[in-house]
Amino acid sequence: MLGFLPMMFLLVGIFDTWVPREVIERHVGESAGPAAVLWMILLAMLQAGPLYGAFPVAAALARKGCAPKYIFMYLGAFSAMKLPMLSFEVGFLGWRFSLTRLAFTLPVFIAIGYVMGQGRKCEELIANA
Repeated sequence: MLGFLPMMFLLVGIFDTWVPREVIERHVGESAGPAAVLWMILLAMLQAGPLYGAFPVAAALARKGCAPKYIFMYLGAFSAMKLPMLSFEVGFLGWRFSLTRLAFTLPVFIAIGYVMGQGRKCEELIANA
């Protein structure tokens, strides 16, 4: 944890400083289209580390104008679809199991994101993060 957290906070700080708010709002904001789902899944899959490493990224995305539904999708996908985790899963359980599990979990994460993103109190909690 001591080796992971400082580097993660450094990368989140760089993201927070260098990436303009307009870019995040355009790609994963409230008015973003279906491509925003792909952006969030891709971001979640390419990251490594434990789940508590996803929360600072989610908070930075929220500050930059990311829609709550996409943040929930990101957190769900991060918890179960990271490439390093999938490589271990494929090695132990096989491609068939991994692809079947992904086919079932991905729509669930997307649906949960849309359902949880509907609440106004949720947006207020994320905005105050």
